[in-house]
Amino acid sequence: MSGQNRPATVQIRKSADRVESIPMADARLLLFETAIPWREFRWYKGQRHFSGSYWSATMGAPVGYESRLEYANLLLVDFDPQVRWILSQPFLLEGDDRGTPRRHIPDFLIGCADASVCVIDVKPAEKLSLPKVRDSLGWSRRVIEAHGWEYRVLSEPDPTLLANVQFLAGYRRRFQFVDSEVAEAVYLLRTPQTFTEAVRAVTPIAGDYRSARAVVLHLLWRQHLKTDLGRQLGGMSLLDTG
Repeated sequence: MSGQNRPATVQIRKSADRVESIPMADARLLLFETAIPWREFRWYKGQRHFSGSYWSATMGAPVGYESRLEYANLLLVDFDPQVRWILSQPFLLEGDDRGTPRRHIPDFLIGCADASVCVIDVKPAEKLSLPKVRDSLGWSRRVIEAHGWEYRVLSEPDPTLLANVQFLAGYRRRFQFVDSEVAEAVYLLRTPQTFTEAVRAVTPIAGDYRSARAVVLHLLWRQHLKTDLGRQLGGMSLLDTG
């Protein structure tokens, strides 16, 4: 009927040669647990986009990205303690937008601790006002939010926040730390203190100053300790359990 949209469908890739198509109304996070990214992440000399693979602490496995901006936002998603699951290039969304056929592949699908689901698109801020981009993202938002999922469009993050989180990501891997030492450090650092004071306090636990520093940085990544990451992290940064 004129003026009505066809129901949107979701194409989910389960393997290189197997795709499942379902109505958007039937989409559940469980259906994506065995999915693979819709597009293959390619690396070749002279390519315009900076693709890569990031080892996610949330997933305990690599997650792909197709640009430096996607990588930056993926890093911040991985740092978010509410995020429990991440899939890049999760599906192909198809449908009708008031007579205009639409096809769109979001950048990330995430599952959160409160059982909510969020679809993420990453776009440079300068492109958000372009009619083609605006209309595509606007249609995606309407379809996804009507389904009850959250929809976010992310652009360039705060550079200081990103630099701090990128630095902390070097200490994100839990298997590099001794659980008993981490637990003892968490107990010891119950009161606010500077980063330098925290490292000194943990040194007897970790065995030396360098190892203690790594433990404190790991606790900041896991957000057992918190500080203002909108400011450059340094020895005088005040740490708290939040």
